Amino acid sequence: MNNTYSVGITGTGSALPEKVVTNFDIEKMVDTTDEWIRARTGISCRRVSDEKTATSNLATEAALKALKDANIKAEDLDLIIVATVTPDMSFPSTACIVQKNIGAMSAAAFDIEAACSGFLYGLTIGEQFIKNGIYKNALIIGAETLSKILNWEDRNTCVLFGDGAGAAIIERVEEGYGILSSYLGADGSGGMSLTQPAGGSRLPASIETLQKKLHYVQMDGSEVFKFAVRVMGRAALEVLKKSNISIDEIDYMIPHQANIRIIEAAAKRLKLPMEQVVVNLHKYGNMSAASVPVALDEALKDGRIKKDDVIVLVAFGGGLTWASNVIRWSQ
Repeated sequence: MNNTYSVGITGTGSALPEKVVTNFDIEKMVDTTDEWIRARTGISCRRVSDEKTATSNLATEAALKALKDANIKAEDLDLIIVATVTPDMSFPSTACIVQKNIGAMSAAAFDIEAACSGFLYGLTIGEQFIKNGIYKNALIIGAETLSKILNWEDRNTCVLFGDGAGAAIIERVEEGYGILSSYLGADGSGGMSLTQPAGGSRLPASIETLQKKLHYVQMDGSEVFKFAVRVMGRAALEVLKKSNISIDEIDYMIPHQANIRIIEAAAKRLKLPMEQVVVNLHKYGNMSAASVPVALDEALKDGRIKKDDVIVLVAFGGGLTWASNVIRWSQ
């Protein structure tokens, strides 16, 4: 007999750097305006970490909050997955650094990289271990310090991104609750439209790569925008179809926070009023893998999400990747 378990989120936490960089601050760095940035992206400000703060610092803070929220001890954790494109270093993994920091010495630990879709990829991977009875729980973290790989002279990218971390504990929950379905996808043919070219084995660090600023984020904004508008709504509809949930049953959609026009296009495709869409983009910008878990944590902490609510999580990211989950909230 194939015993499988229902798996849901039982605790969340988030961490944000103290420093706020407003659009007016960016006006002093590059040729842009607050009005231009807000009109095209919906972003007013973003958080930027100081030179002493690495991705693992934010990930650790978010993890400790999620553990407390779920009432779980770190030593009882079975698995830690960190989704990030800005690890502390290539190795050891940021997940192993977090494991040491929180004292979760019984947990397996590894990083994944699916850019802005990373947290939902991690959630879906972690769910499988628990669903199949291999583990009882997992800590999934989306964490980024994108400010450290931005060219602050490139007005096309420096206005968009921010730093932060969000974490979730997943465990077995009552049948009929938790993650009802998941949908992951990728299109590697579009990968070069959003990239950090240097620093890996293709272009190892050299004087030339530094001079050409190849260690910074490079983006073809119009290509990424067209892809996102196309895929966000589709990913949400696909995951609903898999879980036999109708659009009318959705209580909230929590999308990746990249651009307000992309979010509005996805909501329109689902015929979902914006009051049912969780948006914090204006405060934090695009935090890549941290966007969805931070928005989820805020919606839970302010009481918007309640037991029995049906939540759609949806994201797109570099790779190019996309991901979505339908969750019936269990607590």
